[in-house]
Amino acid sequence: MIIWLASYPKSGNTFLRSLLSAYLFTQDGKLDFNSLKNINQFPDISLFKNLGIDTSNENEIVKNYIKVQENINSKDQKAVRFIKTHSGLHDINGYKFTDLNNTLGVIYVVRDPRNVVKSYANHNQLTLEYSTSRLLEFGATIGGIKSSDIEANHIITHMGSWSSNYNTWKEFKKIDKYLLIKYEDLVSETESTFITILKFIYSLGKSELKIDKNKLKNTLNTTTFKSMQKLEKKFGFPEAVKDSEGKAVTFFKYGPKNNMNTLPKHLKEKIEFELKIEMQELGYL
Repeated sequence: MIIWLASYPKSGNTFLRSLLSAYLFTQDGKLDFNSLKNINQFPDISLFKNLGIDTSNENEIVKNYIKVQENINSKDQKAVRFIKTHSGLHDINGYKFTDLNNTLGVIYVVRDPRNVVKSYANHNQLTLEYSTSRLLEFGATIGGIKSSDIEANHIITHMGSWSSNYNTWKEFKKIDKYLLIKYEDLVSETESTFITILKFIYSLGKSELKIDKNKLKNTLNTTTFKSMQKLEKKFGFPEAVKDSEGKAVTFFKYGPKNNMNTLPKHLKEKIEFELKIEMQELGYL
């Protein structure tokens, strides 16, 4: 069954995956970027092509979301699979993104949208104006054959606006299969927040969590932002996007320092006005 690691882009999903990959998919708890391969992305082009689905047809993609997830889960009904997604829990053309038969639980990572704008702009080499408009665009997508984004070679992802992405995934909160994690807590209180995440994961499988203290220590030490910067500098980061000249854009560039301090006042006020309800709910205002 699938445990979704869901978030709007540039909200801390990679940090979460790094922690989980290091602790759950290595012998000693030390992060290796190759261990990230244990957590797939959805939608991923290979998952659809393996079933003969036409990935150039956007309707065929959303039509077969559930079919692809059923295929993932059919390999071992008892196995837990962590899958990253930036999709909102939207119905697209009448088709659902996922359902209870394929979902064991959801870990949703949220970040202050004023900081997301800065990080999204830097990552995709966009202006802050355009990044803000994307943040507020209800029908926003990334990837797909019609996309002009750097991520155009990826299969289309219906991320929606920041608020719709956040709000739609709360559907799983009603049935106690949902854990909300704030990026800010993951950064400032990494150990306690990560243990909360592990407890949630083990509770979904109805099993008791026994912490390996030495492994946890290694995980925490090798997933700091500075540690991952060193790893990227030495080995490169396989998920880094390419610039217009085909060169990899540094992924671990600013991290927590990528904040709203240099965000123009009019954009900051626009975000705060449009997202007031959600930001107050999350304690960002």
